[in-house]
Amino acid sequence: MKWGVIATGGIAQAVTADMLKVDGVTVLAVSSRDKSKAQAFAERFGIERAYGDYRDLLADPEVDVVYVATPHGQHHEVTLAALDAGKHVLCEKAFALTVAQAEEMIEKARSKKFQFLMEAMWTRFNPLIRKVQEAVDNGEIGEIRMIRADFGFRHAFDDGDRLWAKGAGGGATLDLGVYPVALTHQLLGVPTHVHAHGSIAPTEVDADAGIFLAYGNGAHALLSCSLVASTGARAEIVGTLGRIEIVDPMFNPTAVVINGIEHAVEDGGYTHQIQAVEDYIAMGFVEHPDVSWEDTLEVMRTLEEALRQIGVNYADTVK
Repeated sequence: MKWGVIATGGIAQAVTADMLKVDGVTVLAVSSRDKSKAQAFAERFGIERAYGDYRDLLADPEVDVVYVATPHGQHHEVTLAALDAGKHVLCEKAFALTVAQAEEMIEKARSKKFQFLMEAMWTRFNPLIRKVQEAVDNGEIGEIRMIRADFGFRHAFDDGDRLWAKGAGGGATLDLGVYPVALTHQLLGVPTHVHAHGSIAPTEVDADAGIFLAYGNGAHALLSCSLVASTGARAEIVGTLGRIEIVDPMFNPTAVVINGIEHAVEDGGYTHQIQAVEDYIAMGFVEHPDVSWEDTLEVMRTLEEALRQIGVNYADTVK
């Protein structure tokens, strides 16, 4: 298939570099509001077409699937436009600013019937995260009783920086907290209770957050994310018969320790996710079972509730 990349920031660069490692993938086009940036990106990665507006990329009849790498605040608008243009879509996480936006994006995909849509939760395709899931499913650590997971680093405050700008969907929870929350959802499912506490930046986004997820059987998760403190990015899963450590970075580990035994792989980066998208589109699927539409909505509901408790409301930024 032929891909189009929308936006040229750091995540777009990292994912595009890995796209080019996947057999059969052609990155045909890239767009940026600044056409000179699109042209520089295209030259760097050997991309044939550079556009100064994402709408022009979506109008290109040879683009089959688009990767939406814009800030979170644009995911809703761009994804809806891409689906209306007849493109398959891989959209970065967090999927949207609000649950309502996410529901509208998914309903649009559902109405199209033949178009694939997936949140780019690449962690779920990492071979070691798959091994963790298998170990849990096989009962190697017994019943999970607790998960600890953190993702945080210091990022200097700048009200024009996308990580701090509310309109861009900035803040610790949507950008970083989505990983610990998604991991907990993957292993324990939807929590019965969400409790959150954090601090608010001058731009009305969360600077850091502690999130406690509780389950009906007494299991729980202690999660944190931060843009003001370097917590690292590790996870620990504790069961009745053992434990699993996911080493830093927990969102793309090269090693996990299961009951004291280390398992390691070379970093496959984003290639596993891109291959999965290619495979499932080729088979005629509209969603991927490992990152289903309902999975995305469930995580968004938890994130939105945590943000509500902290005092962050993105609904007032939505048109």
